[in-house]
Amino acid sequence: MQRTVKLRVKVSYETYKKLKEVEEEYTEILGDAIEYGLWNNTTSFTKIKAGIYKAERERHKGLPSHYIYTACEDASERLDSFEKMKKRGRAYTDKPTIRRVTVHLDDHVWKFSLDKITIVTKHGRVSLSPLFPKIFWRYYNSGWSVASEARFKLLKGNVIELYIVFKKDEPKPYTPQGYIPVDLNENAISLLVHGKPVLLETMTKKTTLGYEYRRRKITTGKSTKDRETRRKLRKLRERDKKVDVRRKLARLVVMEAFESRSVIILEDLPKRAPEHMVKDVRDSQLRLRIYRSAFSSMKNAIIEKAREFGVPVILVNPAYTSSTCPVHGCNVLYPPNGSTALRVGRCEKGGELWHRDVVALYNLLKRAGHVSPVPLGSKEPHDPPTVKLGRWLRAKPLHSIMNEDKMIEMRV
Repeated sequence: MQRTVKLRVKVSYETYKKLKEVEEEYTEILGDAIEYGLWNNTTSFTKIKAGIYKAERERHKGLPSHYIYTACEDASERLDSFEKMKKRGRAYTDKPTIRRVTVHLDDHVWKFSLDKITIVTKHGRVSLSPLFPKIFWRYYNSGWSVASEARFKLLKGNVIELYIVFKKDEPKPYTPQGYIPVDLNENAISLLVHGKPVLLETMTKKTTLGYEYRRRKITTGKSTKDRETRRKLRKLRERDKKVDVRRKLARLVVMEAFESRSVIILEDLPKRAPEHMVKDVRDSQLRLRIYRSAFSSMKNAIIEKAREFGVPVILVNPAYTSSTCPVHGCNVLYPPNGSTALRVGRCEKGGELWHRDVVALYNLLKRAGHVSPVPLGSKEPHDPPTVKLGRWLRAKPLHSIMNEDKMIEMRV
């Protein structure tokens, strides 16, 4: 299990020039390694290294040999990723293209300490003195160890971007004492916390449409190749906002499961889930929203955070979880457009009213093997309590937020 922390350091022109020389020669070796792998139809690091090492050592005599090793590892990873994308039909070129270069380092060409970080170049070692952010100290002081490998990238203005890797042994999963099913939706996720259904608002729809309208306003009547237009587009931070929400939401869910010794139940979404979801959708705006909702990314964020804390995760079939009555196993009929309660449906056999997000939770619970009886649905329309985005984004346990808001168990 590993995490990467990014550091930025402004250095002198001489230091930058030495690292720039390393980057240029590393790029040449990387290109040769990729060409060799393609020509010999291999993605093996050892075969690529054996095939090009002697020639590259003659061509780059002053460069430390371990840069050839790391460039071959980099090429092996790029070729392997390209082959996987090609099998999925997602490769749009005949061979991998080198667009961005991040120089890989091993323990022979870089040394880490809290005082300084040194990197070997053709002209000796250069020293960097970064300022460590809070996220660095969080990992450094909580049992994570700095790995032997690292990376660096050169930016404009004599700035070096360092990628420090932290590693930690995966904790052993505990014996579960409960279940927390999680249903992922566009604008919120729903979960059962101590038997209480609750919705955590994400505002993904508003974020997606807001940035799309801003993007259209910037590009209307202008070329995207225009320098000012590109500058304005780069300032948009839609992805950063969504990633921030996903990570905080994943931590909130996992910490709740960890403290209550529960298993997290998630939908086993298929690969390229958005393409399956928009297959029969004709509304262009809805298609856009589904693609940018990133359901799989949310699922993966929860799974990755759960691995960090040793929280067990069960993946179940998501088919018809929102449209099947967990009591009678028949269909839940939802009203047509124009109804005052679009997300509340009625069981066609028992007549109970079910909220769409709540019925999905109980179906996920049943499919995970939980055999306790499901409570009968209410005969009155109802909505689960909702925690606003700005409320749960604060660093507090979920159950304490619910207690502060005096949320009581909803009758379902």
